[in-house]
Amino acid sequence: MNLVWKLLRQHISLGQFIGFFFANLIGMLIVLLSLQFYRDVLPAFTQDDGFIKNTYIVISKPIVMLNTLSDNDETGFTDDEIDEISDQSFARNVGRFTASRYRIYASLEMAGAGRIGTDLFFESVPDEFVDVKADDWKFEPGQEEVPIILPRTYLALYNFGFAQSQSLPKVAEGSVSLMSVNLRLRGENVEQYMRGRVVGFSTRLNTILVPESYMKWSNSIFAPEEEVPPTRLIVEVGNPADEKIATFMEEKGYELEDNQADAGRAAYMLRIIAGVVMAVGLLISALSFYILILSIFLLVQKNTTKLENLLLIGYSPARVSLPYQLLAIGLNALVLLIAAGLLMWLRDYYMLRLMVIAPDMEMPSLIPTFAVGAALFAIVSVFNAIAVRSKVMRIWHRKD
Repeated sequence: MNLVWKLLRQHISLGQFIGFFFANLIGMLIVLLSLQFYRDVLPAFTQDDGFIKNTYIVISKPIVMLNTLSDNDETGFTDDEIDEISDQSFARNVGRFTASRYRIYASLEMAGAGRIGTDLFFESVPDEFVDVKADDWKFEPGQEEVPIILPRTYLALYNFGFAQSQSLPKVAEGSVSLMSVNLRLRGENVEQYMRGRVVGFSTRLNTILVPESYMKWSNSIFAPEEEVPPTRLIVEVGNPADEKIATFMEEKGYELEDNQADAGRAAYMLRIIAGVVMAVGLLISALSFYILILSIFLLVQKNTTKLENLLLIGYSPARVSLPYQLLAIGLNALVLLIAAGLLMWLRDYYMLRLMVIAPDMEMPSLIPTFAVGAALFAIVSVFNAIAVRSKVMRIWHRKD
């Protein structure tokens, strides 16, 4: 073996192999780094404490110009449409928004401001979709007090907008629950006074919530003959970054409230960018593989006479091919090891900065990425070995 290697290495071009080595190293590093970066960053969009925490989306139909009361069927969801949404792979659970179908006037006594009041509306969703856990979030017929959950943004709008412009006192979140709101409920030939009390603030739902049990009772009392389909749905999703959500909404013409599609769009763009970067890395790896094969073929071509002589004196094609195959495999193995080391160093660098904005984010394992690198090493090495053996076999057959 040593004699064969000494005879064949005389025409090895060190510059060609150095060029292959660095090209393959860059390509392998780009592939592994883009894959691992994608796996590291994705939890920031999808896990419970990620940048976009919601696992719930609110769906509605677009309103064209001004919808009259007769247009409710066009903006409401039918049972078939709700069943279709429930059957989607991204949907875990679907709840309906139920709106009050009667008039509500709320008034409140405030120190230094007298009585203030306004017309408003109520909505309800099934209790499992409510993100505020309150012991008194319940209602039974005959109860005089209605528990209410407000959007957290409403309190901010009041304190920093309305109260400031109207010289009204600002209200702390903790003190709101101590206030009792006077409610006047009016339906067709029915009127009743009740009290309302704010039991919490929601960051998930941008509406004035009451228990579903209250909504069913009040609609049956104040608007017993009116039945309208829900105009909004709340959907619990397994992964808010699933691009199937955006695709389905676009196909059906539905709308997502606020920026609830941001997670899907951001993660989808992340996939596209990672895919493009990986494609560039694979292209560089393929070009470096071509450079290696070309270098070995040129080396074999220069040593054709020596190879023929070795074959004539009894060396087998496998034994003659082995030095070239070991050279290619050794270079590929060195590339993989250095790329893995650089990957761990670069990952530590960017993870330190990523943890600053997402300190509780999970760190995915490096094993799948290393497995991909090992698979690329195996594929490239096998192709190298086959190409060298094929070239030597052609010389062997020409000898005969």
